[in-house]
Amino acid sequence: MNNDNPRLISIATANPGKSYNQSAVFDMLNYTDNRISKIFANSHIKSRYLCFPDPDQHGEMPEESALDLWEKNRYESIEIGQVAIQKTLNAANLNPSDIDYLACVTTTGFLCPGLSAHFIKEMGFRQDIHRIDIVGMGCNAGLNAMQPVVNYCRQNRNGYGLLVCVEICSAAYIKEDNIGTAVVNSLFGDGSAAAILTSNEEWNQKEGVEIVDFGSYIVPDRIDAMRFDYDGDKYAFRLEKDIPYVLGNSVEIPVKALLDKHGLKIRDIDHWVIHSGGQKVINSIKFSLDISDHAVRHTEDVLAEYGNLSSGAFLFSYERLIKEQVVLPDDNVFMITMGPGTTIECCLGKF
Repeated sequence: MNNDNPRLISIATANPGKSYNQSAVFDMLNYTDNRISKIFANSHIKSRYLCFPDPDQHGEMPEESALDLWEKNRYESIEIGQVAIQKTLNAANLNPSDIDYLACVTTTGFLCPGLSAHFIKEMGFRQDIHRIDIVGMGCNAGLNAMQPVVNYCRQNRNGYGLLVCVEICSAAYIKEDNIGTAVVNSLFGDGSAAAILTSNEEWNQKEGVEIVDFGSYIVPDRIDAMRFDYDGDKYAFRLEKDIPYVLGNSVEIPVKALLDKHGLKIRDIDHWVIHSGGQKVINSIKFSLDISDHAVRHTEDVLAEYGNLSSGAFLFSYERLIKEQVVLPDDNVFMITMGPGTTIECCLGKF
């Protein structure tokens, strides 16, 4: 293990609510437009976990007020975050008191105090723990939040850092009978992921990937391509139609920059962990980088089973890679997340 590079030693995920297939979600949202029906029917997503209220006597989802959505986000975020945290602590045989740095990520709701304070109170983390809450960065934010955790672990060799991504995307669902809203409502799911990192030399390559370096790239001219709008009552997430092409045209820039920095080529990457942003996004990234269908298998499987899980989606894919037990010592892994800004985040790792 490089003396300066922490390892991601434990990973766990969790999902709240119930798993719905696309047909059930379409029916519950009571859409009437045939064009919207095709969006749901032609999706590569098979199911998603969503925190929907129980349907009424007609099988439709009751209207949720802005307060209902805020309360749902608060309750479900705290609950499901704790599940993922406890699972990853158990896997590493650690207790909350062992964690020295806590980074929490969410975009689907605003809490003050943030999630980190709630997890400290509910789970018994130390009162002197270092912590940060990252709110509002979107689907790319998991890698943004991993950076301060890694930096802490580099400076504190026996310390443990915990990264937690919690997204209750169903707290941002709007019942509108239009194409733009329907695309969002057909795509996102609810979930949480937690990962532990450390530079403690007791952990070796069998325990997870060494985090080598990060790279970032933003396209400010497309700052509105992915965004939350406030319609006077609720926040609604908006996606522009050309997002896959914007990301595809841009992704090679930060990827090659990070690889060049370490004397690597795309062909030197053994494993790819890419955000499950949607099938068109995945196809665009795959085409631009000229990587195989096999390279994005976990990304596509996560999309099919869970939908777009926002900031924690890449950790769901990483978890599947680890469980697959195909990585070998010295294999290179490259992680990519994309989100509002328009932003692309990259991470180079080595097993």
